[in-house]
Amino acid sequence: MIDIRRVARVTAGGKRFNFRVTIVAGDRKGRVGLGMGKSADTAGAIEKAFRTAKKNLIKLKLTKDFSIPYELEAKFTSSYVTLRPAKGRGLVAGSSTKDVLDLAGVKDVNAKILTRSKNKVNNAMATLKALEKLK
Repeated sequence: MIDIRRVARVTAGGKRFNFRVTIVAGDRKGRVGLGMGKSADTAGAIEKAFRTAKKNLIKLKLTKDFSIPYELEAKFTSSYVTLRPAKGRGLVAGSSTKDVLDLAGVKDVNAKILTRSKNKVNNAMATLKALEKLK
């Protein structure tokens, strides 16, 4: 789970609150997906987000040692991510990028977020966009 956020819709009668949940789902064998769900309660939002994440699964072409074959970079809104193969170093990443790569089953990668953006959802989306280039 990357993010749980309470969002408000302002109406004439006052504020109506909903929950938005962002989840990363993966099998740690080269498949990963991201999903968002909104609902009046957190349990419903988590269920919807997980269902959406399973629908959005992408298959990655990883090397024999579960790394990436070449350097990747991607930009999503204001987030910019680079992924480099790093044999024997393990998974070196931060924030939600580490969650996405871990659930994808990627092992020897050096990841760098090259922006000041602290938005976890955008960083995760940028990482997924970079991994989609492996198809």
